[in-house]
Amino acid sequence: MEKLDTGILKTKRHFEILDGLRGVAALAVVTFHFMEIVYSDYSKNFIGHGFLAVDFFFCLSGFVIAYAYDNRIGKIGMLEFFKSRLIRLHPLVIFGSVLGLLAFSFDPFGGHPELYSAGRIILVFVLSLLLIPFPVVADRAFNLFSFNAPAWSLFWEYIANIVYALVLSRLRKSFLVVLAIISTGFIFYIAHRSGNLMGGWSGGTFWDGCVRVSYSFLAGMLVYRFNLIIKNKLGFIGLSVLLFLAFLSPFSNNWNWLSEPLIVVFYFPLLVALGAGAVLSPGVKKVCVLSGKLSYPLYMTHYAVMWMFANYLAKYKPEGGQVTLIIIAGLIVLPAFAYLVMVLYDTPVRNYLSKKRQKG
Repeated sequence: MEKLDTGILKTKRHFEILDGLRGVAALAVVTFHFMEIVYSDYSKNFIGHGFLAVDFFFCLSGFVIAYAYDNRIGKIGMLEFFKSRLIRLHPLVIFGSVLGLLAFSFDPFGGHPELYSAGRIILVFVLSLLLIPFPVVADRAFNLFSFNAPAWSLFWEYIANIVYALVLSRLRKSFLVVLAIISTGFIFYIAHRSGNLMGGWSGGTFWDGCVRVSYSFLAGMLVYRFNLIIKNKLGFIGLSVLLFLAFLSPFSNNWNWLSEPLIVVFYFPLLVALGAGAVLSPGVKKVCVLSGKLSYPLYMTHYAVMWMFANYLAKYKPEGGQVTLIIIAGLIVLPAFAYLVMVLYDTPVRNYLSKKRQKG
């Protein structure tokens, strides 16, 4: 969910279309989460590959981090790099954990918080704040982060940032290519073993997340390092359609082991290369900027509603038309809520921390 750091990149070009595509991918994730609750059979889910948006996020992050810091991390130092990452990412990790705790404790449609001791709940919450995986809550499907399921990808984002600062930023392109080739092999391996690339979010699939971030982050870095930017006139709309085609691709238990790695290994890096080289029309620039700004708050705040939605369906068993209206309303309300979180919490907190950091 990486976003270009405009404070550091004042002298560099800003890729607004990539920001816009990040927002499109975040909306696809929210839609996918709604639909997977309705249809446990992913082949009936019209956006059954929406979970691949996470791999797109990882690829985008690799490109953005390399673009932002390859020529600067030696000057600013690793400590400042890590401070920048924490200020950018962690306020919403905290907010999402608090929101998840409230949803767990006061879900009006179900849930069983009484089955867990206060000590266990506090421990799970504190570890969630610190972004330390602890998949122990059965009522939350043993997610790595029981109070904010999407935080599993942020955990691997942090790991990728640390490895970048310590190792990847110092490696030559040839070494990155070798690592990417090795990671490609693991991508195809876990897809063949599991039948898909859906893992990484739970204790049982923990290391799948490592494989997913390893390849995609490296691929994004290589797009930047080799300057694989493809000039084109597809624009934001055209590229959004191409991105959504990946999420809308048929979910087939017979072919996912092949189709999903092909999308992750080839298609997403291509879209990043096209997005970096696309011409942005002035009319959609504000849309792209807003889409990019909303992407991370939306991603990190939506899942508390998903648990309540699932409990509502289980308790009341509403008809299809009512479910459709609820999902449509959710796809309107959740981005609006994310906007409020951005304006009232995330941006002010990050600005405050940035000013404190500058004074320090």
